[in-house]
Amino acid sequence: MLRHAFVWAGPTMKLIFSTLATITAVMTLLVNAALAADPAAVASATATNTVCPVSGKPVDPAITTEYEGLKWSFAKEACKTKWTKAREDSLYQKLGGKAAIDAVVDAFYVKVLADNRVKHFFADVSMDKQRRKQKEFLSFAFGGPLPWTGKDMRKAHAGMGLTEEHFNAIAENLVSTLKDFKVKQELIDQVVAIAVSTKDDVLGRPKAAK
Repeated sequence: MLRHAFVWAGPTMKLIFSTLATITAVMTLLVNAALAADPAAVASATATNTVCPVSGKPVDPAITTEYEGLKWSFAKEACKTKWTKAREDSLYQKLGGKAAIDAVVDAFYVKVLADNRVKHFFADVSMDKQRRKQKEFLSFAFGGPLPWTGKDMRKAHAGMGLTEEHFNAIAENLVSTLKDFKVKQELIDQVVAIAVSTKDDVLGRPKAAK
């Protein structure tokens, strides 16, 4: 993607076609869940959440955990355990969490803005805002704790005239950036798999029949 997600159209795709249907379904559910997220279930820099992000019930102030500088509260110990396990198992944490994703996105856009195939898409874009939204989306898509509250992929890219060439350019820059950061190939493959699941929406193609 150019504005909010990434895609990949190379040899790695052969490794992930068998999982795309599942990934697409999961991503759709995640996006819908994020857009409908209860703000009270999200911790902030100034206050903990008052609704459990797992059960949706009021929290017990005594059951909390710290994650990336935020204090998260839960209704039960079991909810805390489940939430913590989800963080540990997430691609987000395996990639290095917020600091790593922020650094990758910053470096990625240096490459994109130097790429004649796609840099024109950003001529009138606030890059500070662009980087911030991209970091938020990828953090969410990779399993981070904060919800995505921006547009869905289809609406965000409507009317941009994106083609396979643009996808390929973005993919090359993304993979190159991840390799620059010495990310393991198995994690790059997971990033690619998640990104490919957004391809039809980003290119404005009809959704595949279920």
